[in-house]
Amino acid sequence: MEIQYISEIIGTGFFAISGALAANDKAQPDWFGASFIGFITAIGGGSLRDILLGSHPLVWVSDINFVYAIIAGVILASIFFKTLIKLRRTFFLFDTLGIALFTIVGTEKAINLGLNPIISAIMGMFSAVMGGVIRDLLTNEIPIIFKKEIYATACLAGAILYLFLDYLGCERNVNFLSSALLIMMIRIVAVKKNLSIPKFIKERK
Repeated sequence: MEIQYISEIIGTGFFAISGALAANDKAQPDWFGASFIGFITAIGGGSLRDILLGSHPLVWVSDINFVYAIIAGVILASIFFKTLIKLRRTFFLFDTLGIALFTIVGTEKAINLGLNPIISAIMGMFSAVMGGVIRDLLTNEIPIIFKKEIYATACLAGAILYLFLDYLGCERNVNFLSSALLIMMIRIVAVKKNLSIPKFIKERK
């Protein structure tokens, strides 16, 4: 079993936990509601990517292990809710690992299907962030990509690095790890230093 596959399963579980926690913060839903938000958070980005790419069946449809990971994530979120809420900073790191991994997985899948590199980078970004965007919309939060935090931009940077190193013939595992590490570094440094992209329209004085 490949490390990448194991990481995808674990990342899916962490995203499910994130969704379930976010749902409880807002509405304190029943089990179905929390599970639904966890499910959407975990598979939303990858499903949207596969639909746009015309790749069928969807990953979670063809591999039941992804559904098991989501169920496990929601159950863990319920059992250890109080502890996990106290570890928000830790889950920021898990989320960062998740978006780094899924960005490169999505980019790699698109480029292997013969898509233009620019489109492949966008597909990688969609894989990483769209599940969280849908989660935020369903829980009446402003999606994180509309906030000052550097989030989707970090994913695009990692996707571009992956494509560049792939063009140079870099060994696949080295490329995968290097590109994912760049996303993590940008995200962590940006949050720690409170860095953000300039506003589209400056505030009037």
